[in-house]
Amino acid sequence: MHSPTRVPVLAAALAAAATLFAGPAHAHAQAPADQPLAARVVTYDAGASAEFRAAVDRGAAIWNESVDNVELRPVTSGQRANIRILADNGWPRALTTSLGNGTVYIGRQAVDQGYDTVRISAHELGHILGLPDRKPGPCTSLMSGSSAGVACTNPYPNTAEKTEVEGNFGAALARPAGTPGTPGTVTIVD
Repeated sequence: MHSPTRVPVLAAALAAAATLFAGPAHAHAQAPADQPLAARVVTYDAGASAEFRAAVDRGAAIWNESVDNVELRPVTSGQRANIRILADNGWPRALTTSLGNGTVYIGRQAVDQGYDTVRISAHELGHILGLPDRKPGPCTSLMSGSSAGVACTNPYPNTAEKTEVEGNFGAALARPAGTPGTPGTVTIVD
């Protein structure tokens, strides 16, 4: 025969174990509906971005000014970055491994043709934040990229682009890690 006190003790132990193993991602899923979710911090390493370092930092700052559900921060010493940013001689592109993770190449080919470095940086970071190219498109659309022309220097996402990034990271924050719908591997070449 089972003692009636064993069931509540066992239930409490299982609940405590679930809390320990669920970790911080699970805590976001239980946030009250009226309480905003905390921003997800995504770190970037621009150490190999050469002459584009200031443009990369400005592109990240533009995203930080534009959205609330994600924050781009330079990586600190000893920390592993979510995003690696490299300068090369090819065309700018982003290789996204999952939402908020990947490698950005700030290609000198587009810069040599006259494209704006801050717009390139913000555009490629937009891919890492889950946005696709929107070509052809007007200069008011950051994700129109090169199709807006060399004269376009607008580095700011429009309202729809901001909303999409907010949704991407709002959904990621609300979903416990490892649940269906967690972004998988995607490769975007731009």
